[in-house]
This record gives sequence, structure tokens and C-alpha cells, in this order.
Amino acid sequence: MSDRTWRRLLALPIIFVIATLAFAAACGDDDDDDDSPTATPTQAADTIDISGVPELADGVLTVGSDIAYAPFEFFEEGTETADGLDIDMAKALAAALGVDAEFTNTGWDGIIPALQSEDFDALMSAMTITDERSDVIDFVAYITVGTGIVVPSGNPDGITGLADLCGKTVAVQVGTIQLDMLETQNDDCTDDVTIIIFDTNPLAVEDLRTGGSDANFSDFPVAAEDAAQSDGDLEVVDTQIAPEPYGIGLRQGSTELKAALQEALDAIIDDGTYASILADWDLEGIALE
Repeated sequence: MSDRTWRRLLALPIIFVIATLAFAAACGDDDDDDDSPTATPTQAADTIDISGVPELADGVLTVGSDIAYAPFEFFEEGTETADGLDIDMAKALAAALGVDAEFTNTGWDGIIPALQSEDFDALMSAMTITDERSDVIDFVAYITVGTGIVVPSGNPDGITGLADLCGKTVAVQVGTIQLDMLETQNDDCTDDVTIIIFDTNPLAVEDLRTGGSDANFSDFPVAAEDAAQSDGDLEVVDTQIAPEPYGIGLRQGSTELKAALQEALDAIIDDGTYASILADWDLEGIALE
């Protein structure tokens, strides 16, 4: 079992609950592991011209992320070291650009305004690309992910899809596409979904575990991870709902940075780094189509 697998097993939801009580605390720099596929700059760093990218003039790509959403971003147990698929992907992109990556922990509900206020260069935080978000920021798509439903083990309410949530109480994170989906679903429900909204997904999962809700609604890999880390208390429904691309968020007008990141993404796909990162997190199925 790899060191990374151990880190994932140790990253219990309660850790996220504790870590995210202080959104304003910035995450320290994450040291690269020698055996990580993102530790060594790719050959693309020798070919991608970033001389015209003002955000990278300091040699650093600063990335905003709500670091409470395993397996995409989370803090290693007992530390302020960020880990996760998005963290590894951002490091790989930075390496392809010949710069360092630094991460800023930012609450989800304010992450787009923080990007617009230039608190960081880009956001990478398991963000689904939507028309509403695309009206205010630009995106570079990098993976495709659907939504998952977490229920108590044994699925006592027989939930198999979105329509089965009508009449149920569902815990969800504020500002997510899942909240939008539940509110839209209520237009088709005879008995509405009772929606309980939390600042972070770990808090929503804890509400489900303690009987406050009938289901939790989140991105499918996160839902699967939450179920896996629940000591058998929870399970994820097999159906993955409405897969959509995740995007690296950028300020509108960041034309040069957007082009450079797209070139870096193409480079790490071509050299195998992208596939290695997905395999490292057992998420090959969410590769960009």
C-alpha cells in the first residue's frame, strides 16, 4: 500500500470538520514527494513560453482551494499540508510551466469573489463548470465528474436517484451545483426535498451519520470517499448523476494565463503525468473526455 493510500485512509471526515472551522487560515506550502508523478518538472517546462503571463512573473502559480473536499483537496492528518487530486494536478501544471505552486485555503462560498479580488491567480477546487459561473469567470476544463448520493448503509429508504429524494431530508454544502439540483428537483416533487445547508461537505456528511438527514448529495468521487471512510456507516448509491466538466477558474481577461494553463494541461496529458495522477487516486474514470 502506497504512502498516499495511507494518507487517504487516515483523512477521516472529522479531520475535515476540525480543519475547516477556520477558513481564513492559509495553507502552508506543500513539499513535493520524491516518488510523486508531479515532483519533477516535465519536459514541457522547457517549451512553454510564460514570458507574457503577468501572473507567473514571480515564478509562482497561486491556487485558491476550499481544502475540505477529499479526495480532491484536504489537509493531511494533524498538519497544514494540502493533499488531493486537485493539489497534485495543480503541482503538475505548475511544473509544466516551470514555476512553483502555492495553495490558499479559501471558503467555498467566497472563492469566486476571492479570485476576482486577486487573492490568488487561479482557483482549483472541484468546481463544476456552469453557465452561471462562466458568466463571471473563465475556465480550463480538466476532468469530468458527476454527482453522488450518500445514504446510511443498507439504503433503508431505497434511494436510487434524484427523484427518490423527494420527501426526504438531504444535507448539502452551500453554493454547490448539488444545492441547485435539489432546488430544481423540488419543482417536480409532490413532497419537497427538505434541504439542510452546511458551510462544508464534511459537516453535511456528519449530519447524515448522526441521523439529522436521510442522504448527502455531493460530487461522486467525494461521495464514494465519504462512504469509504465511514467505518461501514454509509454507502454511496451506484448511479452517477449528470457528469459535467470541472474547471480551473480564472479571472476574465486572463487570456495569457488561460492559454498557458491549457498548453500545460495538454503537455501533462501527452507525457502521461495526467493519467498517473488519476490512477494514483483511483479515479481514472473521471478523465476529461
